[in-house]
Order: sequence, then structure tokens, then C-alpha cells
Amino acid sequence: MGSLASLSSASEKEKEWKGPFYFIQGADPQFGLMKAWATGDCDSGGDEWGQEIRLTQQAVQAINKLNPKPKFFVLCGDLIHAMPGTPWRKQQTEDLQRVLGAVDREIPLVLVSGNHDVGNVPTAETVAEFRQTWGDDYFSFWVGGVLFLVLNSQFLHDASRCPALKLAQDRWLEQQLGIARERQCQHAIVFQHIPLFLRSIDEDDDYFNLTKAVRKELADKLTGAGIKAVFSGHYHRNAGGSYQSLDMVVSSAIGCQLGTDTHGLRIVVVTAEKIIHRYCSLDELTEKGLGGDLLELLRE
Repeated sequence: MGSLASLSSASEKEKEWKGPFYFIQGADPQFGLMKAWATGDCDSGGDEWGQEIRLTQQAVQAINKLNPKPKFFVLCGDLIHAMPGTPWRKQQTEDLQRVLGAVDREIPLVLVSGNHDVGNVPTAETVAEFRQTWGDDYFSFWVGGVLFLVLNSQFLHDASRCPALKLAQDRWLEQQLGIARERQCQHAIVFQHIPLFLRSIDEDDDYFNLTKAVRKELADKLTGAGIKAVFSGHYHRNAGGSYQSLDMVVSSAIGCQLGTDTHGLRIVVVTAEKIIHRYCSLDELTEKGLGGDLLELLRE
């Protein structure tokens, strides 16, 4: 399994655009949810996660087979289902770490925190546990002239029990957006667990999006800095829309599906002008790989 350190250590040379590349986005392996959802007990169910292990193993195997290799593999939150302080959290974490340990060492793994990772209302303790287990909950990195920002979206949802941590992320984000605003990058892209919105910036508040006031303020900051896209999970269905020049991409889950989508991953191709993405089922990615049209984009 590659680490973020390999991205960070190469950051200076990675600030230069060298041509098209691609990465893989996944979301919500969420070990334990499939059993919990099937039994109708999402709060205290989830004592089995064999299905999620097999699906995540399939995802890892499909990614490892891709040629050329993706620049990185990002998982947009809800790594496991058990909330902080609940049963099976330790076992789910250990099983996911074991499965992710099989990711090709030349493919860095980027991990994003979700509500099940730090709690619906995070605290300094739950965030510290995430950082110790998985790494930083917000950070930036460069790949091929593109600036990537990872946010802890629980601070945007409810930071009432850790206001100082939210303030620190807010200040850091302003500094990062300043870099993007000065157009020191080919593109800038954000990863977070909770989508800004599912379809439209004006949609009603929902469990699966950020509140109107928060989403509008953040979307304006991002578009003002020239951010091209936000990639998220949380919804366990594919969705998305646009706001001004911003593409909001909501990807379904590796694990439990709450709609009619398939267990899958999203291929994201970054060209000089555009960001092109396609959601693929795990079976499709395993059998067909990237596909000729996406490979053609990488040759431009």
C-alpha cells in the first residue's frame, strides 16, 4: 500500500503539469452496514462484514490490475460502520487495514474522514483517534500540477463539540484557496465525505447534504478560488450537479447500496482543460479496466 508520504515527498516536482493522468475514487466501504441495513438496526447492528471485505478486496484487486496505474486511490469516508466508542469498531478497523494493505505499493492511498469515522458530532478525542489510526483528517497534496484538498466535512456538519478544530480547518482552507486563486495550479479539486448538495445548490436540507447556509458559503469560496470539482460519498447512490463552474460529484459505495446503483468505483481522468469521470461497477472494472475512450484521453 502506498502512503501519502510518497505524494508529499514528491510535492515540489508534482506542482508541474506534465500531461493527462487519472486517479480512482471510492467511497463508503463501511464495514458492517450491509448487515445493519438488512436487519433494520443501523445504530447497533453490523456485527458481520464479510460481504464488505469481499467487495473491498475486489476493488483493490481491480485497481491493482489497471494499466497504466492510477496516480492514487482516494476513499471518500465512512471507512467502517461502527461509530467511535461502539462495539466491533476495532475489529472492523483491523479488517479494513488488512484489506487496504494489499493495494499496490506504487499506488498511494488517500483516506477521507466520514461521519462514521469521527462521529456525527465529532470531538477532539474522536478526531485524534482518526488521526492516529488513519492519518490527518484534512490536508493537501499535489499530483501532476493539480492541487488536491481533503476536508473533514463533519466540521461543516456540526462542530459544536470541537469549535477550535473547525476554526483551524477554516484558516487552513483559506490559505489553500489562496494558492488556487492565484492560479498556481492547472486545476484544484476537493475531496470530502458529505456532498455540498445532491442535485442542486438550492435543494432542501437533508441527512445526505450540508445545510443551505453552509453549502452556499463554501460553494462560493470554492468557485471564487477556481476549484473545478468536489468529489464525495455518503449518499450510497450516484448523484451530483453543478454550481457555476463547480462540478459536484457524488459517488455510490463500494459497500452497501441504498439505491439502484452497483458496488463500484469512479475513474477520474484529468486533462489540461477538463476533468472527466465515469462510475464503473466492480465487475466492469475487473473485466474491462479503463476502457479505450479513457485511455485515449490519457494519450492527449
